[in-house]
Amino acid sequence: MATTQRATVPHVRSDSESDDEGRRAPNVSVFRRQRPVHRFLGGRKVADVLLWRDRNLSAGMLAGATAVWFLFDVAEYNFVTLLCHAALLGMLLLFLWSVTAPLFDRAPPRVPEVIVSEHAFRETAMAVHRKLERSVAVLYDIACGKDLKKFLSVIGSLWVVAVIGDNCSFTTLVYVGFLCALTLPVLYERYGTEVDHLVAKGGEDLKKFYRKVDANVLDKIPRGPVKSKRAHFH
Repeated sequence: MATTQRATVPHVRSDSESDDEGRRAPNVSVFRRQRPVHRFLGGRKVADVLLWRDRNLSAGMLAGATAVWFLFDVAEYNFVTLLCHAALLGMLLLFLWSVTAPLFDRAPPRVPEVIVSEHAFRETAMAVHRKLERSVAVLYDIACGKDLKKFLSVIGSLWVVAVIGDNCSFTTLVYVGFLCALTLPVLYERYGTEVDHLVAKGGEDLKKFYRKVDANVLDKIPRGPVKSKRAHFH
């Protein structure tokens, strides 16, 4: 009796299956690759400065921040002394300008009456208030312990910042943060794919570490029985 062998037909993936696998594939991105980095940063003047679209302004701000850091951290200049010296220099320049202006048929210096408008100052204050209120609300939710993973990550980040702040001055920390703001976005715009790959790999490693800590440490912490509270009405 001859045995019939069935030919195995290789499974051909349909378009719907490939689409489903594409939807299930993780899409890890730091700045959300579906949006350009410029739009993610606001798409305005600040984004142009951070991404070096306006090279003169970005270079000028970097030079100014470097000069301020050098004066306060390297030359150990005092803020009050620097402010008084700047005011003295400005007054001397205005005095020389006003004295020599009639000799060269020039107009005397005129200081604008309004440097910052009330509307701009009020808008800035409201924006800072909204950001501060939102940050306090987020910190409150984290501190309540609703998300243990986020709580531990924030505690660890604050501890790392405290250690760094103990070894560096406040001016150096602000200057390093300013350098990161002027370098990291433009580097990510150029090398976003490589950064996303590293972030995805690091995220998987952190998840494995958290699962190990949760299984070996957190699950072994004794917890009392949860008693349901019932209201008794007499």
